[in-house]
Amino acid sequence: MSPADRANSRRRQPRRRGGSAGSAAAKPRMRTVRETSAGGLVVDGLDGPSEKRCAALIGRTDRRGRLLWSLPKGHIEEGETAEQTAIREVAEETGINGSVVAELGSIDYWFVTEGRRVHKTVHHYLMRFLDGELSDADVEVTKVAWVPLSELESRLAYADERRLAEVANRLIDRMENGRQ
Repeated sequence: MSPADRANSRRRQPRRRGGSAGSAAAKPRMRTVRETSAGGLVVDGLDGPSEKRCAALIGRTDRRGRLLWSLPKGHIEEGETAEQTAIREVAEETGINGSVVAELGSIDYWFVTEGRRVHKTVHHYLMRFLDGELSDADVEVTKVAWVPLSELESRLAYADERRLAEVANRLIDRMENGRQ
């Protein structure tokens, strides 16, 4: 064997992405599931002075023990529209009854749970407070609070929801300018 042949025989074979051909059969593929939810930013004082407007938020404790504030939301049940789900979920998670004023937009994200990948889409609506009292009776909710709209940027835990709060503020400003 020539010195060149010896050198070539010692070279490592290139690795293929995902491991060797045999490992794909040994490791089962994770199942992908699609889920759709809806929720809302329910605002008290929509028709009043801007400094008095507040939104109902929910706080949930994460695995690290941190309280994370977010918008109420939940799964769309069979036969429900996204708007009906938003109204129901806001009531279930906050104790507040509201009506849909406008669509805010959707958030789309992926996560892994119980051995499956979940592609989740959540539709959000701007809602007007009708009646009710804050309640954290829902087992999934740690706390509920009325938060001034001016504090949503600093209170909401998730960037996508902070962006929706900005959309809501612009919509409210347009609604207010249309009334004047």
